Amino acid sequence: MITLGELSEKLGLAYSGDAQRQLRGLATLTAAGPDQLAFLAQRKYRDQLAATGAGAVIVPPDMADACPVDYLVADDPYLCFARVSGLFDRAPVPPAGVHPAASVAADAQVDASASVGPNAVVEAGAVIGAGAVIGANVYIGQRSRVGARSRVHPNAVLYHDVRVGDDCTIHSQAVLGGDGFGFAPGPQGWEKIHQLGGVWIGDRVEVGACTTIDRGAIEDTVIEDGAIIDNLVQIAHNCRIGKNTAIAGCTGLAGSTIIGANCTLAGGVGVVGHVEICDNVHVTGMTMVTKSITEAGSYSSGTPMSTTRDWKRSAVRFAQLDAIQRRLASVESRLDDGSEHS
Repeated sequence: MITLGELSEKLGLAYSGDAQRQLRGLATLTAAGPDQLAFLAQRKYRDQLAATGAGAVIVPPDMADACPVDYLVADDPYLCFARVSGLFDRAPVPPAGVHPAASVAADAQVDASASVGPNAVVEAGAVIGAGAVIGANVYIGQRSRVGARSRVHPNAVLYHDVRVGDDCTIHSQAVLGGDGFGFAPGPQGWEKIHQLGGVWIGDRVEVGACTTIDRGAIEDTVIEDGAIIDNLVQIAHNCRIGKNTAIAGCTGLAGSTIIGANCTLAGGVGVVGHVEICDNVHVTGMTMVTKSITEAGSYSSGTPMSTTRDWKRSAVRFAQLDAIQRRLASVESRLDDGSEHS
């Protein structure tokens, strides 16, 4: 529980209403009760604000007069909501120390303030930083490092030579440092290219559940500070993801892709290997990036949804485009010849 006045002080925001109002959690405008806090970030939800039963609402300055209940004023209510959510987070924090059922190598370094859960394995030469949390059944490979206050959730795997920075979150079933898809064709089939690099994760990075980040073939795969990666994302060997870039679920990056800073890749995006995307690029959902992007902006590919009947007709016409183009070029050529002789 926190009072409206305490919340105002913590966030540095002006408020209107009862400073002693007790708030026990967050809820939407439509579902919130008198002891819950809601927020309004878009004017299209103004009708919901008028009817809300919330105890208090975070509102932008131009909506304060329309708020029927107590409120906090924030220039960016959504960002404020994100910060408030941490105050109400009920995720359990395990106590410091190594669980008796964990296996920690004699020469691994585990800070006294860190927590290592049951059945976790910390291999030789690994380092677990101050306040880090290693969940149950996590595997930390040889010479890998988990930075201060980072959390690795149950069943995640860090192979050898994986470096995770400070204040990171690695969710369950994520695999960092698996082999990249490197093979050379030989007379008797594919011959494996052993992946000799590692994975380097910066500070304040979040990696979603069931995401895989492959180790580099020779140099490290790199995820820079502040990047956020959703669930079910594949990042192949030798990729480099820039600062504060966000990658949504089911995106796949082929090897040696370089993505700049402050980019967003929406769900289901595919990127071919050995291309570069510059800073400040937004790629919309289900886009296939087949060449480098050198100018900031928004990029899309694919076709919008239509009825199956219409889509089948369009698909037939896609296949006819080359023939249509050649016929059009032929017609234009004849017209040009005719104009020259007129």
